[in-house]
Amino acid sequence: MRTPDVASDVMVAIESEADIVSARARGRQLAIQIGFTPTRATLLATAISELARNILLYAGHGEILLSIVENATGSGIRVTAQDHGPGIADLAQALRDGYSTSGRMGLGLPGVRRLTDRFEVRSTSGLGTVVAATMWRH
Repeated sequence: MRTPDVASDVMVAIESEADIVSARARGRQLAIQIGFTPTRATLLATAISELARNILLYAGHGEILLSIVENATGSGIRVTAQDHGPGIADLAQALRDGYSTSGRMGLGLPGVRRLTDRFEVRSTSGLGTVVAATMWRH
């Protein structure tokens, strides 16, 4: 159940490395406030870091929206990462471990998918990408 002193939506613009740190910290703080264990809050923060880094790396800028979500069994946090970059040319490839067009390890999107309970991605060439990932409090 949501407490009155916890913000339900937090938007963080991603335009620099410092914004990645800020988004990660805000997500972890929000998770702790709604009852996530410290370990689970850290896993959420890791997913946020990966999504924010992808925004910066591939689109240059975008935003992370952190939303408290609730259903009949509990509450969680939905992380929505959105950019207006070039889009992901081959989404199936991008979701495979080890695939990277940046020369990095290629664990970003597949890692976020593994860390979270629900994962969705939409990408349109020339229009950008939206990733929505939800983690429930256990």
